[in-house]
Order: sequence, then structure tokens, then C-alpha cells
Amino acid sequence: MTVLADAAATHAVGIALAGVVRPGDVVTLTGPLGAGKTSIARGLLAALGLAGEAPSPSYAIVQPYRPPEVDLPVLHVDLYRLDDSDAVAELGLEDERSDGVLLIEWPDRAGPRAWPEALALVLAIEPDGTRRLTATVPPAWEARWPIRP
Repeated sequence: MTVLADAAATHAVGIALAGVVRPGDVVTLTGPLGAGKTSIARGLLAALGLAGEAPSPSYAIVQPYRPPEVDLPVLHVDLYRLDDSDAVAELGLEDERSDGVLLIEWPDRAGPRAWPEALALVLAIEPDGTRRLTATVPPAWEARWPIRP
């Protein structure tokens, strides 16, 4: 568990994460609204070269980023608006995964068995306003986690 003091610390997790992701990786981000999921995504995308602030993909559901916009292709996915886990298959995420990174907010909307190989990051808002970050680290991530923001 890591305590993140403020929005800058949450953003810094994404920056550090960008240094260890590689093609084929899946990173899931879980937590309540306002916990910092999109801040982590924005940090990762900024560190991979995205100029300007990445929009939240809440309405688009899938926001693709590809070179030369970023150094490594990233599909930033927000499943919040999906009510049916079967709809995830229609998004074609696995088709593009081998070349880049899937960064998925609200992964629980895809069902309990989705992406068991993912680095699963969970954010919680503490009473004092800090964020608590916990991770479930699969074997493919053991040599890369924890990161130091």
C-alpha cells in the first residue's frame, strides 16, 4: 500500500508507470469517482510523450493514442458507462493489445474474470483527503513493481 498525499503524487504514479509498461500489458484502475484513476492515466500518457492533457474517455469509452503522439500505443478505456460485460468484447480491445498497453478504468464492468494478468491498481479516498493505492501484482509484473513515484 502507498499513500498519495495529493493530485501531484497521483499523477507521479502514472509517470513512473510509463517507465515500466511494455507492449501487451494491461493496467486496471479501480476506485470511486474522484479517486485519481484518470490522473494516473494522464501521468502515464504525459510521460509517453502526449502533448496537452488527455481527456477522460468517459463518453468515448475508448480513447486511442498512437505514435507519433505517444512513444508506445495506449488504449485508455473507461468502462463506467457499460452495463453489460458482453459489450466489452465488442470494443475490440484484445485486437490492439499486442502492440501497446490497455489502460482500463472501471474494469469491474467487464466481469470478475476479465484481465487476470493485469496489474490491478485500486485507489481509495481516505478521510483526510489522501489517496491509498494498493496493487495486485501478477507474475509478469513482479520484477517491475513496486514503482517509485
